[in-house]
Order: sequence, then structure tokens, then C-alpha cells
Amino acid sequence: MNIQYTPTTCPYCGCGCGFNLVSVDGKLEGVEPWKRNPVNEGKLCPKGNFSYEFVHRDDRLTTPLIKEGGEFREASWDEALDLVASKLTELKETNPESLAFLSSARCTNEENYLMQKLVRTVVGTHNIDHCARLCHGPTVAGLAQTFGSGAMTNSLKSIEFADVIFIIGSNTLEQHPLMWRRILQAKARGAKLIVADPRFTPSAKKADLYIPFKSGTDVALMNAMMNVIISEGLEDKDFIEKRTKNFEELKEVVKNYPLDKVAEITEASPDLIKEAAIMYAKAENAAIVYSMGITQHTTGTDNVMSTSNLAMITGNIGRPGTGVNPLRGQNNVQGACDMGALPVSYPGYQKVIEEEIAGKMRTAWGCGDLNCKPGITVIEMMNGAYDGDIKGMYIMGENPMVSDPDISHVSAGLENLDFLVVQDIFMTETAALADVVLPATSWAEKDGTFTSTERRVQYIRKAVDAPGEARADWEIISDIATRMGSDLFNYNSPQEIFEEVRTVTPQYAGMNKERLSKPEALHWPCPDETHPGTPILWGEQFATADGLGVLMPIEFIAAAELPDEEYPFTLTTGRILFHWHTGSMTRRSATLDREVPTGYVEINTEDAAELGIKNKEMIRVRTRRGVIEIAARVTPDIMKGIIFVPFHFVECAANTLTQSFALDPAAKMPEFKVSAASLEKMG
Repeated sequence: MNIQYTPTTCPYCGCGCGFNLVSVDGKLEGVEPWKRNPVNEGKLCPKGNFSYEFVHRDDRLTTPLIKEGGEFREASWDEALDLVASKLTELKETNPESLAFLSSARCTNEENYLMQKLVRTVVGTHNIDHCARLCHGPTVAGLAQTFGSGAMTNSLKSIEFADVIFIIGSNTLEQHPLMWRRILQAKARGAKLIVADPRFTPSAKKADLYIPFKSGTDVALMNAMMNVIISEGLEDKDFIEKRTKNFEELKEVVKNYPLDKVAEITEASPDLIKEAAIMYAKAENAAIVYSMGITQHTTGTDNVMSTSNLAMITGNIGRPGTGVNPLRGQNNVQGACDMGALPVSYPGYQKVIEEEIAGKMRTAWGCGDLNCKPGITVIEMMNGAYDGDIKGMYIMGENPMVSDPDISHVSAGLENLDFLVVQDIFMTETAALADVVLPATSWAEKDGTFTSTERRVQYIRKAVDAPGEARADWEIISDIATRMGSDLFNYNSPQEIFEEVRTVTPQYAGMNKERLSKPEALHWPCPDETHPGTPILWGEQFATADGLGVLMPIEFIAAAELPDEEYPFTLTTGRILFHWHTGSMTRRSATLDREVPTGYVEINTEDAAELGIKNKEMIRVRTRRGVIEIAARVTPDIMKGIIFVPFHFVECAANTLTQSFALDPAAKMPEFKVSAASLEKMG
């Protein structure tokens, strides 16, 4: 019996927990705690504990597939890749802007780097995006405007030293359990916890102060808190004077948000808003923690900038226990952004619109001209496919047929393409629509790096062989690029690719194999090999041109679609403890799927009584986009007039109901968290 222990990083949320994969005679049999890992110190959530279960599933993709006559047939790698290369080349030669590419937060930094390099140097477009657009795009856009860089300001461990923690738009206990552990450690030290959420979530139940408020009214809520802070003279005048600008403009806006007015907008208690504001402002060290409840709105960028306003006027930046802490959704969504899998940025958030940057990248890559026209986002890609402007798509490790809003629209768009290639480990709902499906390796079957929500860059390591003929994503991308005529993709390992990443990504320049192999790894920015990395940002100055934080006066704007007589409820969506994203991995993990085998809709007890709906009764939830049939979960733990559906379950897909017609103007985020809906009894 051959037993191997392979240290790696979890493939689920952005916390970046470490553990050992345990393999016996080449098959994964479990995980072992890795107590030396500073992120989780040997502790794991259910997803991490059972992360190995999907790897050896019988329905793994093992050979390339080509669709003929509406049916898939097996193909050799040469046949499949020649077809992909020829189709992409044909469309590129006609119009490179007719092609669009989705990279993946599931894949490594090295693979995301190669995907964007393929798109830019071989195809000649910036039409590349990934799921960050639909989770933390507003974080990148918003914090870039206020701080100069769009990332979490503090480390996870730093949260332990907060005196007050304000959670808004995050059910941290379920979505980021090992970050929740740090919050509990802070509470054990005496910290107070404030939670603002339309649902009385498991996280909210542990709060010292819980503020129920209406989904989509975050700006009004935070403006009211800032109004109280300034009115009470609790702002940090020294920090404001020395480290920020635009305070007077902000002050003029927030004074128009008195408690009584905001209570009407948010349906929150004015006394609770005031108490929260004073508690946050009086703390020596106060931290803000948020996730997609802040970002997944047409005002997501405004919401994000409001969190930074609140932190800056109280001086809660640049120290342990402070900061603005967006919890990234997927394991490598931070890294995919860092690597330039975005339509407006090269690696390291260097702007594609700047000719000087284009020249720098041309020199580094040894390629031809790079245009300075930004590409299009994932929602614009789907709209373009629907309208016939986008002719071909290459999707790596993403499943928009479950994850994207208004799934009927997505389906129609993908089916309207001339050519679709999907690269994945399972036959997902999106892969089923493809012309060519390429079998990739899972995280347990390859080497590379992930970057966590706290900007910590860590290794994953190959523990077992891939099934059948499945290949690593970086190998597939390199092969396609070469077949399309490029000589820029001659790599022998992920380590070679990472060495190139270091040369073009300033934040990663000081990271090498020896340094990343240590359990603590490194936080970016790490500009040279003598730099220790940066767990906490903005201790002395911000990354703006003048080093000052920018306070952004923001007016409240209502959601794009509000309840009315026909659709009287507000639908909001989110994640739950035992599943992740589109469920393609967790729903193939027997232990996790057994805990929550299908979806449900949470309904307030009073609303259910008025409609005659009983707990566990099958009902219909309808919006202007579509209808789903789903079991009712009747509970007092959600505000009256609001309903909640987790989005992991394709058979009752929440994103059948959400809309994509209105977008955040800065980040192009659709409105996932507010949709007008109705409830109907069946029969």
C-alpha cells in the first residue's frame, strides 16, 4: 500500500485554507489537517473536508468530444485541437472582436495568465472576462477609485485584533467559515459584532447588534451611519486631513440622510442605525467585512465606495483589526483578476487603454501590436452572442448556464454562436451546448498557484494522475496557441509560466519558488525578493496618484427593478454552507450533496400565512424572466416582503429569475440581489 500526503490549497472559497490530500495507491481517500498553514491552522469547513470526493467521479470528462448532428462523439486531441484552432483562426481573420473568452477563478494563476495572453497576442482582442465580473467586479472598480487598488486591505488573521467588526452583505459563517473563525476569535477577545442583512442568518444570530434592512439600500444605510458619526463629532479629523480628500463634499451629501428618512428607505430601525454608527466610530480598531450582498447590485460600485468612505472618515485603515475586507468568492478569483483575465487590464491591473503599457507588454512578450481598446464583459458577451455580434466563444472552467443572470437569455445566446468550445472537468450545463468539449484536470491533478482573498499566493501540488486523456488547462491553451501559429507558448511547466508572470506583474515580482514553498507563502504586493510581502495595505499612503484616499460623495439610487402589484416580493440570492457556486463539484461530493440535495425558497412566516403556503410545500416563484418550482422554507429569519433562493441548483435555478437588462455603470454588474417576484401555490 502506497500512502502519499500532498500539501495543497482548498479549491472552494477565497479563504485559501491549506491541507494535505491523502492518496492511497494513486486514489484520493481523504484530507489531513495541515496545522502549519497560517490561514486555517488545521481547521476546515465541510467543503474543505470533503473536497476530494468529486475528483474520481465516474462522470469526469476523459477524452475530447466533438458534436456532430446534435450528438457528441469521442475524438483524438489532435483532431479536437486542430478543429478549435482552425475555427478560432477563421473567426479571428474575419473579425477578432467577434470572439470572446471566459477564463476561470477555478484555474491557477498560470492558466489564467496564459488564457489572457492567448486572447491578446494570438487573437488580437481584449474580449476576456471571468466570474469576478459577477461577484467582485465592483470591488475592483470601487476600491481602485478610492484607494487606488481593488483588493482586501487586511489579512484574515488581522481581523482577530478588531474591537468592532461590521459585516454587511456577507453571511460569513456559511460562505467563508475560516474567516468566521477569526471573527469568533475577535469576539473571544471582547470585540463587538454588527451585522446588517435582510436575513437573520447564522452569522447575524451571533451579532451583538443586528440590523435587518431592505436589500438594495446599502448606500442609504451607510450614508446615515456617516451622518451620525459626523454629527456626533466622532470622525477622525487627523486622518481625514492628512490621508484623504473630498471630505467637505462627502459631508454635504451625507447630511441629507437623516435617520428618519433612511429608516423609511431601508426599513431599518433608526435607533439601531445610530447605535451601529457610534459603536463602529468609537472603536479603537474597527473592520468592515463584506461580500456579494454589497457587490451584486446595479449600484455595487457605489456600495463598495461607501464602505471605504465609512472606513476612511473613522481612520480605520492601515492597521491590524481595521480595513475594508471584501471576501472573494472563489478559490482564485483574486488571482484571475491579478493575472489580467479582465477586459480592461493586463496582469497587475495595468490598463489596456494606455499606450505606454501596451508598449511594455509588447516588449515583454515579444509580440506584435496590442490595441488599446478595452474588451467587453461577460454580460456584454452574452448579449453580443444573442444579437449575433459575437460569433465564437472559448469558455474555460465556467458554467454561465447556471451562474449568469437570466439563464434563458444566456442559453439563447450560446445556441446562437457559430462556434463554442468549453474546457472543463465535467459535462456541465454549459458544456452540453458546446461544439467541442476539452477534458481538463482538476486542482488535485496539477501544479500551480492560487491567490486568496487576502492576496496570499500559495501553491497547489499534483496529488494524483488525471483520468483518461484529460490534460492541464495550461497545456491545452499552449497547444491551441501554437496551432494558431504562435511561438510564444513554449512552456514546460507551471513554474516556467510563473517566472514569466513575475516579470510582467509588479505585485508578484519578488515571489519565487523558494519563498512560496514556505507555509506562510507571501501576500502581494511583493515588489522584490528582499520584500517580506504586505499583509496589510495603506499603512502610510494609498495607491492613488497623490497618495491620498478619495472620499466619494454618493447618492442613494434605488434598484433597477422594485416590487409592484404584479410582483410584490423582493427576490435575493446567495450561497449556503454545503455547496459552492454552480454545484458542479459540491453536488458531485456525496457527503455534501446529502446535506442539502436541492434548493428551496425562504419565505417570511407572515407572508406564507397570508398566501396559505406551508413549510416544504412545492410552490412557483416567478419573475419577468421566468418561473421555477421549488420547496418553500417558511421561517421568521427573513424580512417580510423578501424571499431568498440559493443559486447552486440547476433544477430550480435562481438565475432563471434574475435580470441582466440593467448593469452597474462602472463594473457592468447585473442586479442579482434585487428582483421583483411573485409566489404561487401549485395545483
